[in-house]
Amino acid sequence: MGIAGRVARAFLKSKLTPLVTVASLVLGALGLFATPREEEPQISVPMIDVIVAMPGAGPREIETRMVRPLERRMWELAGVEHVYAMSGDGYAMVTVRFRVGEDQERSVVRVHAKLLSAMDEMPSGAFPPMVKPHAIDDVPILALTLRGGGYGQNALRQMALHLEDEIRTVTDVAATTVIGGRQREVSVLLSPSRLAAAGVTPGEVAQALSAANARLQAGTYADGNAVYRVSVGDALATARDVERVVITARGGAPVYVGSVAEVRDAFGEPTNYVETVTGDRADPAVTITVAKRPGANATQVADEVLARVHAAEARVLASGVGFEVTRNYGETAGDKAAELILHLLIATLSVTLLVGFFLGWREAIVVLV
Repeated sequence: MGIAGRVARAFLKSKLTPLVTVASLVLGALGLFATPREEEPQISVPMIDVIVAMPGAGPREIETRMVRPLERRMWELAGVEHVYAMSGDGYAMVTVRFRVGEDQERSVVRVHAKLLSAMDEMPSGAFPPMVKPHAIDDVPILALTLRGGGYGQNALRQMALHLEDEIRTVTDVAATTVIGGRQREVSVLLSPSRLAAAGVTPGEVAQALSAANARLQAGTYADGNAVYRVSVGDALATARDVERVVITARGGAPVYVGSVAEVRDAFGEPTNYVETVTGDRADPAVTITVAKRPGANATQVADEVLARVHAAEARVLASGVGFEVTRNYGETAGDKAAELILHLLIATLSVTLLVGFFLGWREAIVVLV
């Protein structure tokens, strides 16, 4: 009897064989149901953007004095596969792509360390570099588009911001973004004639607004077995608050922002548009995108987000406003996983029937298990 025969006889006579079989089946079932469903493969390909700025410099100067030294520094890192660069007026972006399989966090640390070691070589007037890593989990797994009710994009954006706060309470949500509409902002339009009459410069106005729009800790005091923190100042919230900011004093009288500028509480310039088209009709809309944490189950996260949205829909959205799921990678990932499992079951049953037809039912059961 050979090695295979002795191993088979040991398993046939061992009392642990049924336990090993049951444990294997249980582990297989746990792996089948507990493995996260992913639309995108979890392949680690670190890609990091290094953004540098030097105001007043042209593209050629930026390339010579900043981009080329940065490229040389990035090529010194282990595991780097490609380095791309783009230069513009006063700024540049160098993209570093590492080899497949390199650790994302370790690659970011390497880039940071290399940049810090070369800070003494930065040209005069250049800002410190900004490092922005990218990963496959930055791709949104869910997109919800709000529309209807006769509301414009600005009103829909305000509702979307409240709904975004509800979505962020889901545990495995990493990042959310609202696309469409214009952000609310308070604009200060300076009047040259008023500035000249008051003897105030635009720099003084900017400095006064920056100082007024701050909250500072003034100290603490103890009372009744408790310590209280004292803060001074508050953020500017309305146009009226901005108008009442004191810039300076001239002739013993204060000069307010409202006396030298026109303050508007409105919406800023649009940066993107979202519309839903039905036939020849285009209705304004706003989209909320949701990205998940690395390693989280995309199907489970999408289901939890949709459940939270349905629970908050009546409380956050106005009458007549609804939402449509325009992207759901969790659902498609679940469908693909279910299809794969179905094909595995079909293959397993086919092999079992084939073995049973030619060898017998005992051998078929062994193969099936």
